[in-house]
Amino acid sequence: MSAANVESQFTEVCRDVWEHLLIEIPEISGDGVVEKILLASVKENVATLLHIFENDIPLESLEGLSAPDEYARRLAQRDISVSALIRAYRIGHWRFLQWCLDELAGRQVDDVVSAAVNRRMLKVSFAYIDNITEHVIQVYHQEREHWLLGRTAVCGARVRDILAEKAVDLDSAEAALGYRLQQNHLGLLAWLPVLTDGGAGLARLARLAHEIAKELDCLARPLFIPRDEGLAWAWLPFGSHSDVAWERLSSVVESAEPAVQVCAGSVQRGIEGFRRTNREALRAQELATAASPGHRLTAYSQVAPVALMCKNLPDLRAWVWSVLGPLAVDDEQYSQLRETLQDFLTTGCSYTATARTEILHKNTVHYRIRKAEKIMGHSVEAGHADLEVALLAVQYLGSTVMRASGEGTQAGRRSGSPGRRR
Repeated sequence: MSAANVESQFTEVCRDVWEHLLIEIPEISGDGVVEKILLASVKENVATLLHIFENDIPLESLEGLSAPDEYARRLAQRDISVSALIRAYRIGHWRFLQWCLDELAGRQVDDVVSAAVNRRMLKVSFAYIDNITEHVIQVYHQEREHWLLGRTAVCGARVRDILAEKAVDLDSAEAALGYRLQQNHLGLLAWLPVLTDGGAGLARLARLAHEIAKELDCLARPLFIPRDEGLAWAWLPFGSHSDVAWERLSSVVESAEPAVQVCAGSVQRGIEGFRRTNREALRAQELATAASPGHRLTAYSQVAPVALMCKNLPDLRAWVWSVLGPLAVDDEQYSQLRETLQDFLTTGCSYTATARTEILHKNTVHYRIRKAEKIMGHSVEAGHADLEVALLAVQYLGSTVMRASGEGTQAGRRSGSPGRRR
């Protein structure tokens, strides 16, 4: 009965265990893909253990669990220590038991029954954790060995040393990578949200990286480093050039299969530039994965202010609302006003240029700007820079930072002067 009550809170229990693990084990936090698979693993383990409690299923009859196996493989591929994997089971087990013990303590049962339930719960859960831990350790080591056998792993290790700013012999590093570090680079991240079997996903990402390099007239092959089965980092060799034909790059990405997403840093020079452009692509990826809906291509140079604020989405959302007021509502009419306002700011607050950009009559632009100002509760001139960044956040993050339809009006009534900034 206690297990059934815990099961009724299944989503809350799993979320709590998952969040506790991310706090207690820093090595596994900060990577959106790993965190997502960890949550799936927690859900599958909790569901299985509750199933064992309720139905008295012998551990010997359990089959392998797909999400825990995949999580172990991902940690091996990301070079995260096996100790982090083991700690997750120990810490997660204790957090789960706290829920069960609290549930048991809240029930009206005598001491004899309570002690018996406690003994069985501890015996069964510890046996399960011992069993599953041994299994995932084996999966981890098998995947680690497989991953390290390939040539890409050798390159990956060299790249990790460079990114970690370890002492690197430039000549030997370039020889191992087959890539010249003393030049201009453009860092890319490419990934497939839905994985495929047999390395087919990585093969597609590699082809895309080479197609982009060819389209941008790179004189040498890009450096392509798989991070796991569905994610890769790449560096495009720009030599002495620094200009990026973003429209051509976007065209290649848009013509690829719809599932592929790409993030790009900016062109940087030398070994420090090699590191910096990768960091920029990573920041752009944080924005891209938080966006709803996301963009196929996200370039750091175009979204830098928003990307740097993505570490704290709740505060970013609150800030966007404070700047835009009810104009931050996810509504088609307000979307049209935001687009015109964004073009207006981009053209230096020129009604004529905005009308030309949007193929509108100049009076229509005047009307939309005045209406946007009325909705926000302040003029465009007040907080010009903040408006540009807030609109950029809405452009790239979409509903992630917007209010649902109807919410903005209610918030405006509560505050008295919707969106007015002090």
